[in-house]
Amino acid sequence: MSIAQHSAESVVMRDALASSKKNEYIEQLFHGLFLLSAFIGVASVTVIGFFLIKESIPVLGFTSIDEILFGTEWLPPALYGIAPMIVGTLMSTAVAIAIGVPIGLLTAVFLAEIAPDALAKLMRPAVELLAGIPSVVYGFFGLVVIVPLIEQVFEVPSGATVLAGSVVLAVMILPTVIAVSETSIRALPSQYKEGSLALGASKIYTIFNVLIPAARSGILTGIILGIARAIGETMAIIMVMGNAPAMPEGILESARSLTANIALEMSYATGVHASALYATGVVLLIFVMMLNGSLMFLNRKRIK
Repeated sequence: MSIAQHSAESVVMRDALASSKKNEYIEQLFHGLFLLSAFIGVASVTVIGFFLIKESIPVLGFTSIDEILFGTEWLPPALYGIAPMIVGTLMSTAVAIAIGVPIGLLTAVFLAEIAPDALAKLMRPAVELLAGIPSVVYGFFGLVVIVPLIEQVFEVPSGATVLAGSVVLAVMILPTVIAVSETSIRALPSQYKEGSLALGASKIYTIFNVLIPAARSGILTGIILGIARAIGETMAIIMVMGNAPAMPEGILESARSLTANIALEMSYATGVHASALYATGVVLLIFVMMLNGSLMFLNRKRIK
C-alpha cells in the first residue's frame, strides 16, 4: 500500500470518526431537549396543582370539605357550598355530550368514509373554523338565538337555562370530536375495510361494526377532550346559563358552573372567599384528572 493510499484512508477514517462524534453530540443534545420539555410539562401541572391546593387550605379552617362539596348554599362570607355548581357543571356537560358526541361522530364518519373528496375538502375547513371561533362569539349566538328560542318553545320565563348552555357547549365541542375521530378512522389500515367488504358486509355495517370499534381509542380521546372543553368553558356559559347559584332541578332552570363561579367572583373575593374559589379550582382539576384516568383505563382495557 502506497503512502498516498494510506494517507487517504486515514483522512477518511478521521472524517468518519468526527462525523460519528458530531452525530452522537447532536443526539445527546436533542435527548436533553426532549427530557427538558417533558420535565417542563410535568412540572407545570405539579406547580399548578400545588398552588391551587396551597391557596385553598385557608377555607378548611372555616368549614369542612364535606360542607364545601355537599353544601347546597353559596352565600359568602358565611356559606361556601359548591354542590349546586358541581351539579350545574355535570348536568350541562352531560347534556352537551349527549347532543354533540353523536353528531360529531357521525360527521367524522361522513367525512372519512362517505363524503366525496370535493365536499370533504369544503367541510373540513368549516369544521376547523368552528374551533377558532372565540367562546364569547358562541355566547353571543346563544344569547341572541338559543335563549329566545328556548323561551318560545318551552314557554319558560327565561331561556337562560342549563339547556341553553348545553346546546352552546355541544356546538363548541364538535370540532374536537370531529377532527380527532376522523383522523382515527382515516388512520386505520385499509385491510380492515377491504376485508369486511370482501366478506360480503355492507358499507354501513363495515363502518359501525368494524371501523368504529377499531378506531375506538382515538374516538374516546376525542370525546374526553370534548368533555374537558365543556367542563372548562367559562365565557359562553356565563352569558347563556343564568348564573343562579342554586341547585338546578332540571335542564330548564338557570344554574351556575364551577368555572363561571370562579370568573364571576374572583375579581372582588378576598380572604376565605378567595380560598373557597381556589378550592373550586381544585375540584375542576380533579374532574380533569378523573377524565384522563378514565381514558387511560379504557384504552388499557382495550389493548388487553
